[in-house]
Amino acid sequence: MGLSSGTRLGPYDILAAIGAGGMGEVYRARDTKLDRDVALKVLPDSFANDSDRLVRLTREAKTLASLNHPHIAQIYNVGEAASPEPSALSPDKVQFLVMELVGGPTLAYRIAHGPVPLAEALPIASQTAEALEAAHEQGTIHRDLKPATIKVRDDETVKVLDFGLAKARDPEGSPAAVSPVCDRARRLRRDYDAAAQVRRVRRAIVAGAFDDDQEARHSDP
Repeated sequence: MGLSSGTRLGPYDILAAIGAGGMGEVYRARDTKLDRDVALKVLPDSFANDSDRLVRLTREAKTLASLNHPHIAQIYNVGEAASPEPSALSPDKVQFLVMELVGGPTLAYRIAHGPVPLAEALPIASQTAEALEAAHEQGTIHRDLKPATIKVRDDETVKVLDFGLAKARDPEGSPAAVSPVCDRARRLRRDYDAAAQVRRVRRAIVAGAFDDDQEARHSDP
């Protein structure tokens, strides 16, 4: 879509583009009702009629709404507005998430510019682990955790972003629906996945490694 500065989506004025990912384009915007800056994740035109993408957008919104933690970026709203440039090739409506605007660079950006000192790396790893633990306690696994989805604010507060690929524990996983053995196996698998995520981020922080150097170098602060 490529929204330009000054474009308006409902009560939100687009200020600048922040970045883009598999689930949409992210913009800095001004909430004219509450007089604050927010982050808008806008679903691209090409995905607007994709039911799977819409389900993922809704899933991310519900996942974030269920997670209230100081190291997880908050969600404020789910929005829909008339398309600023309607045409035969674009949908009439724009779907978007309204989220907390987190300042500071991504961890990928920091790693790409040199090893992170241990005195800084340990608090980053600790805060990331706290965020994941809170999500896992709610039965949610991030599934796309990497330095590019972790932001470090100027005050060194860590925020985990982008729960678009998060996986919630299936309702069928309740003890009433499956045998105790199967339920325990699923919980063990979930805990194993959670621990693997933490180990992966810890290794990346301490070693200064990143499995996608190109993405790291192009992650804007």
